[in-house]
Amino acid sequence: FCFSYGFLLLLLHVLRAVIALEEKIIVSKLGDNATLSCIYRERELHLKDLRVYWQIADDQEECSVVHALISGQDNESEQCIQFKNRTQLFWDRLENGDFSLLLLNISQSDEHRYKCVVLQKTEYTKMIHQAEVVLSLAASYSQPILSGPIRKSSSTGEEVTFSCRSSNGYPKPNVYWINKTDNSHLPPSELKITLHTNGTYSVFSTLKVKATSNMQIECSIENKLLRENLSANYTQQKQSNGSSTESHKNLETNGQGAQAAGIVSVVILIGLLAVLTCWLWRRRSLRLVSY
Repeated sequence: FCFSYGFLLLLLHVLRAVIALEEKIIVSKLGDNATLSCIYRERELHLKDLRVYWQIADDQEECSVVHALISGQDNESEQCIQFKNRTQLFWDRLENGDFSLLLLNISQSDEHRYKCVVLQKTEYTKMIHQAEVVLSLAASYSQPILSGPIRKSSSTGEEVTFSCRSSNGYPKPNVYWINKTDNSHLPPSELKITLHTNGTYSVFSTLKVKATSNMQIECSIENKLLRENLSANYTQQKQSNGSSTESHKNLETNGQGAQAAGIVSVVILIGLLAVLTCWLWRRRSLRLVSY
């Protein structure tokens, strides 16, 4: 019985330790600010008795100190240089057990697993709380630009090429080509993803297919982290539509020409009336003088 009771106590202690190590995953956009959460609500706290450390939990990092609070004061002596002037605690929340960290101007190099460790010193120093936060970065891709072939309706059956491009996104996207006539997925002929110096990606893809009389093609760019799916569509227009559009343009041009001719005619008529009025007035004046 004593063995079973001791085993249960040990198991309960382990479970409490596992539960105490919180882990949250947050997604932040490049250039934004991110709040790494670390909240302890068990008892009233005194800052002078506490040490709070925010660390990078990744083992391969040479420098791991993100922020340190010792006896109620920020301590920057061991802080990694890439976090200088970029971290803040919420001072009005500390005594309530909120040790969350504000990380400013997120960049690609900030994508890590972070650990918050809270130590309390009374008779001896003990750890009273810890939490882990995984920071994942993301950036929205630009609205994709889809370019399609310009062809005549008689070119059905020939191979045509579409191209699709988007940029300034993170992480790498999923690219889908879709035949909207039956919602089937089409394999890309080319897929090129380029990493830029600011940490974002641009994507360029092409699709080669046999032309049909009614082509409806969609290019879709998916960002899973942000749950964003941006798309651009192409619908083949028949030649007759182009002719009717051209005819409409011709009619519009002719209408504008007729309107201009009408204005010129009115101006000429007003000029003739003015000349005639002037001639009549002058003739009348000569008659009065002769009298």
